[in-house]
Amino acid sequence: MQRELKQTRPFSSLTQEAFLGILRTADVLRRRLGQHLTPYDLTPQQYNVLRILRGAGSEGLPTLEIAERMIEEAPGITRLLDRIEAKGLVVRERSRKDRRQVFCWIAEPGLEILARLDPSVQELDAQGLGSLFEADLEQLIGLLDRVRTSG
Repeated sequence: MQRELKQTRPFSSLTQEAFLGILRTADVLRRRLGQHLTPYDLTPQQYNVLRILRGAGSEGLPTLEIAERMIEEAPGITRLLDRIEAKGLVVRERSRKDRRQVFCWIAEPGLEILARLDPSVQELDAQGLGSLFEADLEQLIGLLDRVRTSG
């Protein structure tokens, strides 16, 4: 990590080195994903919304639940959905039971894009973390879970 960042002095602590390593790795993986999404004019956040809505199926999801399920926090979920809806990839409808709630569904063009992206994203997953053994992956998942829930 120190060489990669061309840092001449050692890190002040192992915690700092690990923290920066997580951030740097996340950035590398996000950029690789972005390269796969660019031909479809999608951002990683828009891709995340499409995957969430595909998983929800025909029931759809309320806007706020989509925001809660996002990998990265999206304070502007309405604007994010506006951009995806303008591309014809999602459909939104105000709830008849509770007019304050807006439900979202993935549209057919969104499903088609995800179907085209699935193989390359699976390949990307394998390239990004494929050098790790299954036990390593399980340990990494457990460690990251501990970090996220620790405070």
